[in-house]
Amino acid sequence: MLTDLDDFYCFGLVVEHGGFSAAERATDIPKSKLSRRVYNLEEKLGVRLIQRSSRHFAVTDIGMNIYRHAQVMMNAAQSAHDLVDHLSEQPRGLIKVSVPVTVAQSELSKILPAFLKAYPEIKVQLLVSNRRVDIINEGFDLALRVRANLDDDPSLVLRKFGNIEQHLLASQAYLNEFGMLKKPEDLTEHRILSMVDEHLDQQMILHDGQNQQKKIKVNPVLMGSDLMMLAKLASQNCGIALLPDTIANDFVASGELVRVLPDWKAPHGIFHAVYPSRRGLLPAVRVFIDYLVEHLSNR
Repeated sequence: MLTDLDDFYCFGLVVEHGGFSAAERATDIPKSKLSRRVYNLEEKLGVRLIQRSSRHFAVTDIGMNIYRHAQVMMNAAQSAHDLVDHLSEQPRGLIKVSVPVTVAQSELSKILPAFLKAYPEIKVQLLVSNRRVDIINEGFDLALRVRANLDDDPSLVLRKFGNIEQHLLASQAYLNEFGMLKKPEDLTEHRILSMVDEHLDQQMILHDGQNQQKKIKVNPVLMGSDLMMLAKLASQNCGIALLPDTIANDFVASGELVRVLPDWKAPHGIFHAVYPSRRGLLPAVRVFIDYLVEHLSNR
């Protein structure tokens, strides 16, 4: 097992420059250190790499073979340094991001065009899924999440965008047909579209402006966990849906949906991003995070 690649590096320098003294002059690495490193390498490998004398410097046959391998290591290391230097000059390269379905549909679809135009050399690979990914082990640069509680993993850095609330919405045509609601209890008499799809008998928990809570038993006519689908069904007069503002705002702005019992709401979750570490972030990842903080916090 290789325990110290410095030995190979120093050996490669000595062979490349044709001797210990020449390598010292070219690199400013003391001759004594170079000699010690080469000796260590010979001891580890159990072979003589260089024939030494006061007047003669010669690399053995096995030494030349080892030197060719050392050159590969040195070139690979230099390529790694060049890659980082290249990436550091201007944000570029691939960013791998995990994002929930509704956030991708309602938020990223609006703000990504300007980002891609501003940074043409950055490529964004999105995993659009509600699955909670293991950021480090699955190789993600960043994950966007909406959770009731923030992540407390000490190995992750967290950036909060804000709290997302839910409101009741329906089309005006539906309300004209089935009647306006005056209090939360009126929900029991209406057609409910629910994102909870496990069971038929459900409770809807709402809060007013003074944070007073009411639990209303409802019996949905449709259940499905796709929030965008529920919003579109509500806009087609199918019933009342409890939707996060990130989705509902566009439907309200277009007039397709109106707020029902606007003084009542429900928490949806804390919108935030997590990523592995502040140290060593590639410029592309850093500018993407800064861009998200600026635009998603405002929204």
